[in-house]
Amino acid sequence: MNIAITNGLLLMPPAFRAGLGAWSRSDGRSGSPTWDQAANASLVPADQDFGPCLEIAKQQTTTSLRFMGETPMIPGVYLRVSARVKAVAGALAGVRIAGWAGNASRGAVAGLVTTGPTVALRTYGEVVEVSAIVGVGRRSGVDMPWGTAAAYGHFGLDLVGANGGAVRIESIRIEDITAAFVPSLLDWVDVRDFGAVGDGVTNDRAAFVAADRASRGGAVLVPEGVFFISGDLSIESRIRFQGRIVTPAATRVSLMRSFDFPTYADAFGDETLGLQKAIQALLGYTDHISLDLCGRRVDLEAPLIVTELAPTTDGFSNRRVIQNGSIQAKPGPAWEVGRTASPASYNPAQPLLLSAVTNVAAIEVGSRITGNGVGREVYVTARDVAKKTLTLSQPFYGGAGTRTYAFERYRYLIDFSGMREVSRLNFAKIDFNSGRVASGVMLAPKGEMIQFSDCYFTRPVNRGITSIGRGCQDLLVDNCQFLSDDMDLPAQQRTTIAINTNANDIKIRNNRFVRFAHFLVANGGGHIISGNHWFQGDGSGEGLRYAGLVLTQPNVQTTVTGNYIDNASIEWTNEHSALPNFTGSEFSFGGLTLTGNTFLCSNTAPWFTWITVKPYGTGHFIQGLNVVGNVFKALFGNITRIDRVDTSIADLNYANMRNLQFEANTFNGVNTYVANPLMVQHTQNTAAATWTTPALAGLPFQGWAKSVQSVVTETPLLTAAGVRSDASPTVTPEIGSSRRQIRLSWAQPLRGRVCIYARMDRPN
Repeated sequence: MNIAITNGLLLMPPAFRAGLGAWSRSDGRSGSPTWDQAANASLVPADQDFGPCLEIAKQQTTTSLRFMGETPMIPGVYLRVSARVKAVAGALAGVRIAGWAGNASRGAVAGLVTTGPTVALRTYGEVVEVSAIVGVGRRSGVDMPWGTAAAYGHFGLDLVGANGGAVRIESIRIEDITAAFVPSLLDWVDVRDFGAVGDGVTNDRAAFVAADRASRGGAVLVPEGVFFISGDLSIESRIRFQGRIVTPAATRVSLMRSFDFPTYADAFGDETLGLQKAIQALLGYTDHISLDLCGRRVDLEAPLIVTELAPTTDGFSNRRVIQNGSIQAKPGPAWEVGRTASPASYNPAQPLLLSAVTNVAAIEVGSRITGNGVGREVYVTARDVAKKTLTLSQPFYGGAGTRTYAFERYRYLIDFSGMREVSRLNFAKIDFNSGRVASGVMLAPKGEMIQFSDCYFTRPVNRGITSIGRGCQDLLVDNCQFLSDDMDLPAQQRTTIAINTNANDIKIRNNRFVRFAHFLVANGGGHIISGNHWFQGDGSGEGLRYAGLVLTQPNVQTTVTGNYIDNASIEWTNEHSALPNFTGSEFSFGGLTLTGNTFLCSNTAPWFTWITVKPYGTGHFIQGLNVVGNVFKALFGNITRIDRVDTSIADLNYANMRNLQFEANTFNGVNTYVANPLMVQHTQNTAAATWTTPALAGLPFQGWAKSVQSVVTETPLLTAAGVRSDASPTVTPEIGSSRRQIRLSWAQPLRGRVCIYARMDRPN
């Protein structure tokens, strides 16, 4: 760059022989005294070294010579002011380049360096060149860094030291030497050239903005130093950091053309802070929809709490993606689980409120609640310290009362709990490596369409993905791998849970979950769970097996299809109900479809079942369940049956069962074939007018034999005398103390074999 060429500016002052009226004896401003007609100055027409030149007899301690023309100070431009001088008589003085800085209002700019280095004149007749470089930026080699406050300058020189000598001056030259600092072939600008100080204190935001504008499609360089930025900053150009920036927590820095994690890590000189500021910018309405980690691993020494890094961001609902890298926890005290306990009162009439919480100030939002009458995965969504209340993610089933509850606050790699709402945020190809000290991601209390795709959740110590409210609406988890930190423990000792949800319409598809206590605890309905493999076995002989999938809403409207369910069960409860007894004004258990799944178990206790219904209150029944086209297979020891009702709290009402379909399933290593309708062969060897079947063990959940779909004779019906009779029986279901027997009544005593299709439900 040369502004004399590119901007058409005339930098070089006129020669002295053109007249001394353009040269001031003080600061160079208009109205100041000039050297024209000065008694101690004269023009020398023909010096042997200089040709025409100016001779000054030094009479003052500091004798000033300033060009009265206004030389512009342009960000990014560096000027070299120089002169050739020599002593010709009298006392030997010193000489230095000097200037006066003016602002846009024609006022003086205080606090600047306005003189260059002093050169002593040691010998008469010796030609000495003095020079100094002036510019906006504080760069190595710049003698007078003036920053952006100075709009122009009056430049010349000072004679200093002893008086009484005579000095000749050839000329004053002002030249653009920007190319010495920024080679013209490079397409970048330096923020120092636009006034950036880099002392960690001065706000350099304006200099960054000016450099960005001046780059004109090139790049911006941030050199060594610490540059303080206060106020949101958006850089349109590509940017490269050798130094680093520091900002207040609320300041957003948007690097529009360098929006990736490595650049932010370089910008802030710290990986954790770099990721925080990058996410802050991502949620700050930049033009970017994705933050690329560029395959890098980010080491976190503490949880990334979004409300701390973006305190002005209350909610966010635009599509954004964080992708392609690893986020790993480094062991340290910041990951310690917060634990406390407190008495509190619960009233089912206010099902999501816990009141009179004695220790409310010590209980963190996002804490998991445990205690008598509390179901699995109930969290604190909000708190009111003044009112001593907590808002709950799910109701308690234990009824009204004052009890002591325990609260555990897990620490997450990324924690959105303090935000009101987060929607449409996607994580793709991220390894959430909890390092056996942290949990994965905590969602905001509200939100929808959060997606995790092609991600790994590696060794979460407590939880993988946690919902503390309804921020899991339409949650999508696709093609992910979840590896438990409990992998080496027997099933009964595991406590880690991969995912919990509270809202509706989640899709869990094509994932693999290895050895969690539960892979999913799901409230809400409308879920699709397909193509997954959840494995919860261990190496113990005849080991215990527990639920992989826990559904906590009785009427779920959920499809579980095409999964590999390995040494784990599906448990269906109503534990998140404030009034767990069936009242007649609600739907009971129903809306669940299990199709095309492979159920496997090995080396397990014979009483293990893959499908378990556990009512937490009385009067419930099943009003819609399809178990169709599945494969059930037990290895290394048979199991008794595939299904059961956990009656530890309450049993089902078998009188109201309806719309259950158990058919087209395959059984291997299972002692009891379960179907509805169930085909039963009954042989009557002696003629009798009443035939009664044994108790039917193969009806689902050992339900009552409520109806008979058909009775087909498989052999001729014979009287006691051996005479064939074509007859139809009268059918009476629910016979016997278990109500699982069927009675066939004939018009006369008969013997033979029939095939009965019995059901444990009725369609109405």
